[in-house]
Amino acid sequence: MAGSLFTLTFDEADPQAVGQLGGKGAGLARMTQRGLRVPPGFIVSTEACRQYLKSETVPAGLLDEISGRLAGLEIRTGKSFGRGPYPLLLSVRSGAPVSMPGMMDTVLNLGLSRESAVALATATGDTRFMADLVARFHSMYGEIVLGALGDDEPLDEVASARPGDDPGQTFDRVWSECARRLLDDTGEQVPEDPRAQLAGAVRAVFGSWNTSRARTYREFHKIPHDLGTAVVVQSMVFGNVSDDSGSGVVFTRDPATGEPGLFGEYLAHSQGEDVVAGTRTPDPVREALPSPVLTELEQTAGALEREIGDVLDIEFTVERSTLYLLQVRSAKRTPDAAVRIASDFLTEGVVPPRKVLHHVAVDHVRQVQRPGFDTSEVERARAGGRVLTTGIGACPGQVSGELVLDSDRAKELAEAGHDVVLARPVTSPADLHGMIAARGIVTATGGSTSHAAVVARALGTVCVVGASALKVDLAARTVVADGQTLREGDHVSVDGSSGEVFTGSFATAAPAETGEALASLMSVAGDLAADCTVFSKVTLPADVPRALSAGATGLVTALDDVLAASGHLDRLVQVLMDSRDAGAPHLEPVADAVATEVTPLLREAGDIEFGVRAIDFVSDESRELMQQTALTTRYPSLGVPLGIPELIEAQIAGLRRAIKDAGGATSVHLAVRHISDPAEAAALHGLRPPAGSGLTVGAYLTSPRALANFRGIADASNRIWLEMRVLQAAMFGIPARQLLTAEPLDSYVKRGLLTTDPRSTVDPSLEHALSRSVEQAGHCPVGIRLSGAVSEELVTGLHGKGFRRFAVDADETRPLVLALAKAGLPRQ
Repeated sequence: MAGSLFTLTFDEADPQAVGQLGGKGAGLARMTQRGLRVPPGFIVSTEACRQYLKSETVPAGLLDEISGRLAGLEIRTGKSFGRGPYPLLLSVRSGAPVSMPGMMDTVLNLGLSRESAVALATATGDTRFMADLVARFHSMYGEIVLGALGDDEPLDEVASARPGDDPGQTFDRVWSECARRLLDDTGEQVPEDPRAQLAGAVRAVFGSWNTSRARTYREFHKIPHDLGTAVVVQSMVFGNVSDDSGSGVVFTRDPATGEPGLFGEYLAHSQGEDVVAGTRTPDPVREALPSPVLTELEQTAGALEREIGDVLDIEFTVERSTLYLLQVRSAKRTPDAAVRIASDFLTEGVVPPRKVLHHVAVDHVRQVQRPGFDTSEVERARAGGRVLTTGIGACPGQVSGELVLDSDRAKELAEAGHDVVLARPVTSPADLHGMIAARGIVTATGGSTSHAAVVARALGTVCVVGASALKVDLAARTVVADGQTLREGDHVSVDGSSGEVFTGSFATAAPAETGEALASLMSVAGDLAADCTVFSKVTLPADVPRALSAGATGLVTALDDVLAASGHLDRLVQVLMDSRDAGAPHLEPVADAVATEVTPLLREAGDIEFGVRAIDFVSDESRELMQQTALTTRYPSLGVPLGIPELIEAQIAGLRRAIKDAGGATSVHLAVRHISDPAEAAALHGLRPPAGSGLTVGAYLTSPRALANFRGIADASNRIWLEMRVLQAAMFGIPARQLLTAEPLDSYVKRGLLTTDPRSTVDPSLEHALSRSVEQAGHCPVGIRLSGAVSEELVTGLHGKGFRRFAVDADETRPLVLALAKAGLPRQ
């Protein structure tokens, strides 16, 4: 349509323009242009939504554009909007640029008036079908557009009719009863003019972008609030018109496990909302879908997966044995599935690594490493009759917690530090806050494509759905299954793989082997990140092989932690406190303890590069490990890095002995914290052992002043580490320890009081200094120490500035390797 500003048909739209079309619109454009069977329609762009939300009015010219698109749709379908003889009914659906399953709004069967409804009944020969559509349309339009709270009275009785009943009389009866209920609930009625219905639905979909549940979802998933949603207006096909019709959702691979092959569900004689709402339990698609339709769906799904390069979520409708595709998008998946799918794609060789890694997040890898139940205890529980019920495993994992039956209570208890398992008859978007708070979710109805299952997979929360034997009594605050009654507050355990729900809690076993899929994925990631050195923090000899198997190419340790783990630190502190000469304490025990505890670490490490952080008596962590106030009162010189040079010399002596006793193969560097001046660096360099000892010295930089003096410090150092967390905290003027916790920063960032989250993003105040440090490093290798959970955004930013040496906590080794591999791939 010439002069269009806000609308595009599926044929016209560029499938790559996801920001303009939304994910749903882009997928429909892709399938239409591939010649697949897609009901025709058009897209109202996200720009129209943004203008609407800004001005709270429909953009000028939009309704005229929609009218023109409707005229084209009537020609394309041979049907008439709002009239006969063959009525055109529409679905109006949201379609954000980023998938937000279940968070926004849809209106189906729009375009019903008396004339069009009677014509529909006449054309199909089925008045009962028409009555069902009228009742469904009122229910959805009333809730989405008019704000109805929901009708406790079922509409089945209202919509009851026989196929041969008089269409006009049936329409009048159903419409008037639905209108009466809406009027009682909202004081409003559904417009009788279909064009007014369409305008109201478009406004409602725009408005659904800012519902509280949508904002909560975006905040949790860190999705920007300014994207807006597109509106997809599409001609209806009907899965509830006959017994050889139905609707379903399939995935090209199992989104819970990653197993290849079509996986999904189908409900005969239903519309799409019946499948995803969770109020009816559908059938497996392979068992329920007629063979010719199943074959066509399998072939189409496989071709789309290869073209798009990702596991897909496909919604479809079958109308009188003809398959229609309604949506395709990248599927939400569990962490286990994400890793398995990525590994399989890499093995199959049909998807380039760039695309494969794009769909694996560091949090997927992190969660795959989570511990699970002790298997022997689970077996005893099964034998002892502790299985309360079994449903459908929708999101793998194993958790225990207190049974809670409503979302408000779940959030309240979780904020108080309790582990909770949320049990509901069925979840809805109104339960999102409770689902986020819960460690596990159980629903009595719904399948693996229900709201609970899809959202749990997006959250990475253990979930079991369709536990049909479970009766949740919200009034009595109990659940009953097979004669067993549990009360709210009782402990339960949930296995999101097997679908089992147990009474009581389980002990948690050590993390299992990550498996072949993760090893395969990390091998590819390691090759792509080969230009980087990944140092993993270790404390005990047993940590070393685990770090190396996770992909570490270097190791780091902190002497405070090593000595604390062995019990030596308490003894050293006592020696210092008992020393008669506060100016020159007796430090031979320091050298002895370092040699004793570091030797087995170096022996286990072999010839890998090994970084050692010197004992720090004034750090945040020292408050937990040492009598910090008493020590610094007795030895004020401990307040500065080289206040007691003999302390550094003792640590150097102990490390030299450790290197010798371990066989001398390891390259070791000692780094001292809080160096901020070139003069300090030069003095530290003067303490270094002779060349050939296998030990060099350098600095850990923790202050803005150190960055300002970087060149001079680098000139006098063998190694430099920048402590990112401490540097960020210093720029923000907050304690460094707060960057390792959710609160108070989560709330602070959410309130908009910080424009940068220092835990996940390089603050602009540090950008120039970090870039300059790489440029000024010269002969001195410079690395970044990252504490806590690795942020992909942070790693990508640092990699882009030229950093190639990173140190992380042991459990973050694999996430870092993946983040570095993705950071080094070309951007497209």
